[in-house]
Amino acid sequence: MDVFFSYLLHLAVFFISLSLIFLLYKQKPSASHGDNLPPGNKGWPFVGESLEYLKVGRRGEPEKFIKDRVSKYSPDVFQTSLLGERIAVFCGASGNKLLFTSEKKYVTAWWPRSLMKVLFQDSLQLSLKEESTRIRRLLPEILKTEALQHHIPVMDSMAREHLKKDWYPYKQVKIFPLSKKYTFALACRLFLSIKDPNQVTKFADPFALVTSGMMSVPMNFPGTAYNRAIKGSKFILNELLVMIQQRKMEMLEKKETAYADLLNRMLLAKDENGRPLMSEIEIANRIMALLIASHDTISTTITFTLKNLVEHPHVYTKVLNEQMEIAKSKAPEELLNWEDVQKMKYSWCVACETMRLLPPSPGGFREAITDFTYAGFTIPKGWKAHWTVYSTHKNPKYFPNPEKFDPSRFEGDGPAPYTFVPFGGGPLMCPGKEYARLEILIFMHNVVTKFKWKKVIEDEKVIFDPTPIPVNDLPIHLEPL
Repeated sequence: MDVFFSYLLHLAVFFISLSLIFLLYKQKPSASHGDNLPPGNKGWPFVGESLEYLKVGRRGEPEKFIKDRVSKYSPDVFQTSLLGERIAVFCGASGNKLLFTSEKKYVTAWWPRSLMKVLFQDSLQLSLKEESTRIRRLLPEILKTEALQHHIPVMDSMAREHLKKDWYPYKQVKIFPLSKKYTFALACRLFLSIKDPNQVTKFADPFALVTSGMMSVPMNFPGTAYNRAIKGSKFILNELLVMIQQRKMEMLEKKETAYADLLNRMLLAKDENGRPLMSEIEIANRIMALLIASHDTISTTITFTLKNLVEHPHVYTKVLNEQMEIAKSKAPEELLNWEDVQKMKYSWCVACETMRLLPPSPGGFREAITDFTYAGFTIPKGWKAHWTVYSTHKNPKYFPNPEKFDPSRFEGDGPAPYTFVPFGGGPLMCPGKEYARLEILIFMHNVVTKFKWKKVIEDEKVIFDPTPIPVNDLPIHLEPL
């Protein structure tokens, strides 16, 4: 009981202090007009406008945060405070273009400190510039076309096995958790050569804590989503360190290894002086970040693509015809190959339209490396910048009748440059775009050619936290073809 009252006392002191800080904060004079900073509102101390950003997402309308401020302040750029940082939010295709094409001229890569604390707990001193350089030296090797072609049979065989085990035995399944299970197992297999389902499951639960809490309000108190994300991250890092040490021992004993995964490439990578490019903890940090990036956003797109197919029968029929033509050209047990995936053109239009309406990621961040001017406003050196899908994806200026699901938008030349940006753009465009395309299309092929399905809940709500989530996990009735 004494512990309980002590906790209440500390909580009361915290909120009283917060209130006093807020009063002082509100009395501080704003920047002079001569500074010509982007207009906007910094919100509450510490949390800024993060609570409002999360609130509109939980209501299922994340673009409202951007629309309201564009209407109130500026259609080009406004300032806010998110995740404990003062941020200039760039809007529209022109804003995207500036941030995507000005790397090392005006801006450079940057992640919020709160996110870095979750993903890179033991290497926060590492500059993001150095981090990006190191990772991008390795990723092209495993994500280039030649390497990806070898991944396709593995993706296809794992998709078939997943459906056989987790879909066929049941009349009703929930798409969201099952798509997460598949994409995570595949990432573990391709990046770490993990094949044991029990080992995958051991990682899956703490990973769920990380992905659900890493973009929450960065308040590290017991019981908060952010605190759970940090705990999950520590568990994963410790497990990865054990795996790394075991792999190093295997490599020393065998002199060579049959592994051809990302972990091996990281262990073998050397700098210009022949020394290891990364320490064990740095390798563990980066593998965890890549597992999250390659798993969470892809499973989200798979989930909502299947949702859109069942909601739009004419689109489903066109996808079914395209995928059945490919299936009929294959022997009964023959796996998909690169040429097969290149034929899935309309299916990819469907996935792209899904990502336009329900983006798997809200955007990305940069940091100003010099003072520069945009749309008549000054962006000071050191300020953080944010590009967001919500300023273009549903903007009628770029996508007429933006709420309508229409995959034909992506046929031919597709949308105008810098308007459809689920993977970012410029030198820092997501290097896993092609990997994601293959995984999404291969999973679509297997589901569409093997099942019909109907939604259990007709008007299931979708929230954004910050990625889109069906609140009931999108249950469906299955009917094998």
